[in-house]
Amino acid sequence: MSTAARNLGFAGILPFLLVVLGLWFSSGSQLRLFQQGFLVYSLAILCFLAGTLWGTALHRRGTEKLQRLLVSNAIVVIAAGFVVFSKAAIAAGFLALGYLFTLWYERRSGSRSGWYPAMRLQLTWLVVALHIAYIAGLMVRGTP
Repeated sequence: MSTAARNLGFAGILPFLLVVLGLWFSSGSQLRLFQQGFLVYSLAILCFLAGTLWGTALHRRGTEKLQRLLVSNAIVVIAAGFVVFSKAAIAAGFLALGYLFTLWYERRSGSRSGWYPAMRLQLTWLVVALHIAYIAGLMVRGTP
């Protein structure tokens, strides 16, 4: 297992956690900042994951390569569309689905072996749980 990759992966959870806590416990203009910050960070990380699909597509051939490139682009375009054009709770729900879809696609296509799939599973479930906490915070705070 790559200790550096694992540490960086789990360190990437911290901004999600801090922004969710900020959403739950802030007020006024800070509340809006945390609301937007979560969506922007989530979109950035999902785009990064889609980029890894793009990168692995370059080592494939034929229709598998094309499909992987299209899926990578579709994830980014759809996620960005929801962040820009939807209410925050809906956007967060679709971002969470994007993480789950990306995990499913990676596993279905046998992208990686070794330590990476286990780490991705753990990180994905943590990220999805934080998206649920974010949506709950929006609903409780009255800002969905």
